[in-house]
Amino acid sequence: MDPFDSTESQGYNKSEKGAENLATRLPWARFSSWLECVCVVTFDLELGQAIELVYPHDVKLTEKEKTSICYLSFPDSYSGCLGDTQFSFRVRQSVGQKGSWFREEDTYNRDAPGTLQREPAHYYGYVYFRQVKDGSVKRGYFQKSLVLVSRLPYVNLFQSLLKLIAPEYFEKLEPCLEAVCNEIDQWPAPVPGLTLNLPVMGVVMQVRIPSKYDKPGGSPLKQSHKENLLPAPMVLPTVHELDLFKCFQSVLIHIQMLWELMLLGEPVVVMAPSPTVSSETVLALVSAISPLRYCCDYRPYFTIHDSEFKEYTSRTQAPPNVILGVTNPFFIKTFQHWPHIVRLGDLKMSGDLPKQVKVKKLAKLKTLDTKPGVYTAYKTFLHKDKALIKRLLKGIQRKRPSEVQSAILRRHLLELTQSFIIPLERYLASLMPLQKSVTPWKTPPQIRPFSQEEFMGTLDHAGPQLTSVLKGDWIGLYRRFFRSPNFDGWYRLRHREMTQKLECLHLEVICEADLLDWIKDKSEVEIVDLVLKLREKLMKARRQQLPVKEEVLEKLENYIQTVIGSLPEDLQAVLHRH
Repeated sequence: MDPFDSTESQGYNKSEKGAENLATRLPWARFSSWLECVCVVTFDLELGQAIELVYPHDVKLTEKEKTSICYLSFPDSYSGCLGDTQFSFRVRQSVGQKGSWFREEDTYNRDAPGTLQREPAHYYGYVYFRQVKDGSVKRGYFQKSLVLVSRLPYVNLFQSLLKLIAPEYFEKLEPCLEAVCNEIDQWPAPVPGLTLNLPVMGVVMQVRIPSKYDKPGGSPLKQSHKENLLPAPMVLPTVHELDLFKCFQSVLIHIQMLWELMLLGEPVVVMAPSPTVSSETVLALVSAISPLRYCCDYRPYFTIHDSEFKEYTSRTQAPPNVILGVTNPFFIKTFQHWPHIVRLGDLKMSGDLPKQVKVKKLAKLKTLDTKPGVYTAYKTFLHKDKALIKRLLKGIQRKRPSEVQSAILRRHLLELTQSFIIPLERYLASLMPLQKSVTPWKTPPQIRPFSQEEFMGTLDHAGPQLTSVLKGDWIGLYRRFFRSPNFDGWYRLRHREMTQKLECLHLEVICEADLLDWIKDKSEVEIVDLVLKLREKLMKARRQQLPVKEEVLEKLENYIQTVIGSLPEDLQAVLHRH
């Protein structure tokens, strides 16, 4: 019996119960399962950007975090954003800061896809900025941002929420914000695999929280016909996916190169005309290798006021593995030594097709009015997929909707990533000890170490060519991947999952064994040792929330009690005390 078989339903129940229990115990518990806080950032003539309000009031942000949020919540002056602008940022949490009280993280992260897990060390900021002429203000402009701060990368959900609440807030101010936060505090917790109805300001948003058990590339959420909700819910097809086609439309012909740069965790700067384009492009790039988790740092919007500015722009060391989205032309000079720079301009249509940018030499990246282009000396390992480009171009001519073009692009990137990862997954599975080698009375055997050369030897008969038509130097790509943080992150995660699977198998084998028969001819010392080891296993399974059935753990608990019952009373008393 595979211990992973029934995790899905069982995981959900545990998650729901755990989240509900916490929610009844703590103030702002439900709110905190979605958001850390809501901030209002305003422009003050004396102070510059300043936080006007943080809600709930008892949220503790450090001064450094407040400064970061202030500067990242306003477009820089080069963007010339009049009216309403939405974008997002990601910021490092201050060292030594305690995470939010919400400790259902383990349950959520256990069942969420790797790409959508809660971030332990970073916050996402989702911004709605308004700049409009206002005669009653000294500078002649009303400038304010409403910012949702969260650990969840649900860009689509939170930007949709901002569209509903920000215009109201700018009209009615704090009482409106308090009411919204109280409504969010009534929402059910985000449990992977569930479809939830989230009421806010007279609207019900219906969302499905993705689960790691979902089939990759599955269909988006359609409205459920089972419920007749009034008012009819606003169905969000996805909590996190962006319009990939819109994000990549001026670099479509370079999609293969961009995918490789993401896979290898190369340092990339995206220079964009606005924070919206900058943040959406960076998030789209990070999602291009999904379901593989992008394990490097990325900043959808980055400014010279950022606390990591010095660290990331130092010329004394090689550029770090990070993607930065910037809008300030000053950065062209700062990042001249970086290996890959994507300079995006305002979208210009050439005929029916957005003008495609060219690959250019880094040496040409000199002046502030540098033309749009991909500035790099990188040579791709794999050949371009010309059929994909043709298909997308044909779609533009036929006025195919953007969401359909995005679905084509997303499927292509998913298949490319899977073709690359499947041989690695297959090889990794071969390192797992055989099920029959797991016996009740011995520590489970070790997982064999990963050998790059042994893996390379499997590619001739079980390589990417089985699932991908793309030609090129796949072996060179794997060798380079092994040196990247993305390989390290993938391998650590998989190794941990395999170790847990072995632990589950061992628990099941112990439960199927005849313990009472085994202890018949054993000394008291050996029996006590067995009890202590079984207890430790049981505590570990509960502490790490191993994907093992509850009945297995209950059976083990009963076994332990039965074994203790077979011992003399004085020993029983000692064991019951511990």
